[in-house]
Amino acid sequence: MAMENYTRYQQGVIKSYYQNRDNVSFQRVQELLTDLYLAEGKKKEKVWESMFNHLEKLGVPPDQLEHLKKQRKPELIAQLIQKKV
Repeated sequence: MAMENYTRYQQGVIKSYYQNRDNVSFQRVQELLTDLYLAEGKKKEKVWESMFNHLEKLGVPPDQLEHLKKQRKPELIAQLIQKKV
């Protein structure tokens, strides 16, 4: 849909979301990292998949993302987050 179909307020909210998308994804990765330590079973797999999606949005290189997928170690993700801060 074209932006003309939205009110000025809605347009502002949409623009703000896209301007802050990296910050939102980064914060979500931090939250998911905490969830990884608490989750078990199927829930843990969902958290991992969501984590990888957000890391991809943050621009983590595909080869590094593949490495993280194979290892599935929260410590590696924590180290990656530390480097980004």
